Amino acid sequence: MGDYTGLLILTILAAVIAGAMVTLSWLLGPKSPTRYKASPYECGVAPVGDARERFPIKFYLVAMLFILFDIEVVFLWSWMTVFREAETAFKVFSFAEVLIYMATWIAGYLYAVRVNAMDWDETTSLASADEEQPALEGAA
Repeated sequence: MGDYTGLLILTILAAVIAGAMVTLSWLLGPKSPTRYKASPYECGVAPVGDARERFPIKFYLVAMLFILFDIEVVFLWSWMTVFREAETAFKVFSFAEVLIYMATWIAGYLYAVRVNAMDWDETTSLASADEEQPALEGAA
């Protein structure tokens, strides 16, 4: 416990200061609610449309790829740490396992590149969608 006493004190102190700041600003701050203040804030732009708007699938694909990159780094970092000091039999086995893992990961990455999962340009997909669906004639 002695080694972590300083860290424990620092954590408690940070929590107390953060809690005090939030509580004091809530207690002492001006309270004049207006319709403008109650409206949602969206990057300085007036919000338009429905909040339940659908996101393009590319958003989710990029988010999943980001998670995969994070998992890969965590997995490889820990593996490299253990690999350096391991016995020879474990080194051969674990190296083969990492090669299989990396082959699977690279195959997934190549698939994501092939289907343009990381291409944020919507103009090409919109243009191809317009070509596939003929315009309705006589529609106003």
